[in-house]
Amino acid sequence: NMKQCYFSQNNIKYIDYKDVELLKKFLNPHGRIQGTKRTGVSAKMQRQLAQAVKRARFMGLLPYVAR
Repeated sequence: NMKQCYFSQNNIKYIDYKDVELLKKFLNPHGRIQGTKRTGVSAKMQRQLAQAVKRARFMGLLPYVAR
């Protein structure tokens, strides 16, 4: 469990929805977005992350449900 925000550590200001490998880090095996408690991401970035994941799903880059 990494308590420090992953994005501020790596100086990422904006989460790109096309960066699928990055987004996958924050999904559980079922393809759901993990909670802030699990990921240690700051609240602001968690919102950006959720938005990015939803965009990626809409564009067909990520599955809504992993089987």
